[in-house]
Amino acid sequence: MIWDDAPQPPVVTPGPLGWLRTVLRGGALGGIVFGGLFLLLTVRLIERPAFGMRRPVTPWITQGVCKAAFVILGMRRDVRGSVMHGTGAVVSNHASWLDIFALNASKRVYFVSKSEVAGWPGIGWLARATGTVFIRRDRRDARAQQIVFEERLRLRHRLLFFPEGTSTDGRRVLPFKTTLFAAFHSTDLPDDMKVQPVTLAYHAPAGAPVTFYGWWGDQSFGAHLLAMLSAPRHGMVEVIYHAPLTVTDYPDRKALARAAEAAVRAGFEAAFSETISPVNSETVR
Repeated sequence: MIWDDAPQPPVVTPGPLGWLRTVLRGGALGGIVFGGLFLLLTVRLIERPAFGMRRPVTPWITQGVCKAAFVILGMRRDVRGSVMHGTGAVVSNHASWLDIFALNASKRVYFVSKSEVAGWPGIGWLARATGTVFIRRDRRDARAQQIVFEERLRLRHRLLFFPEGTSTDGRRVLPFKTTLFAAFHSTDLPDDMKVQPVTLAYHAPAGAPVTFYGWWGDQSFGAHLLAMLSAPRHGMVEVIYHAPLTVTDYPDRKALARAAEAAVRAGFEAAFSETISPVNSETVR
């Protein structure tokens, strides 16, 4: 997606040192990601017959891999607020494929992704192995998608989705689409169902464009990955957990979506105006 005030993502052409960083970081990142995938699939051979879809063990492997990814990149992750416990879902703004690592590193969640991702080499395999819910962005499938959501929520899976419907340049929050919020008003779900809004705010390294971490427009995954691996230094991402919203406090999906968007947008604006208090925050490097 393109915005009038956002330039096209820059094309990165690494020099010799950039290629060296790419090889070293890429090798380490590939090793931890696919090594973690092998371990996850091995554990799943025991976990699946014993627990079915409940997955009490393998999400911890995913979480550990995602934490390690930030260490390999040399990127700071600043976690603020309290992670919700209990039944519910998580919604966040969406800037990059890095969001998956940033959100999985702090919390055991199951992502909701567009169906095309299932066919992507590498990423699709990882997504399927970690229990991602794949959906088609088609109004005709809205009821079927709601049923899938309800089934996973009844299993106490904490689903995470991006209501904007697309990634951005990392410098804005787009209006939230309300369709997927309908599942939370099902009469078959627990009365204590909550939705926790989360803000992701990426801060570019010194000297880099403010849109450095955004993945948008015509930029391919490979081009963005190359930029991340070859960068001489990295900035940081703030992961800001807001107070959970109790579903029963909102009359319908539109009201719930508006409240979630307002919380995410307020956190985003505060992150770039440096008004967020560091109290109760956890900085992870």
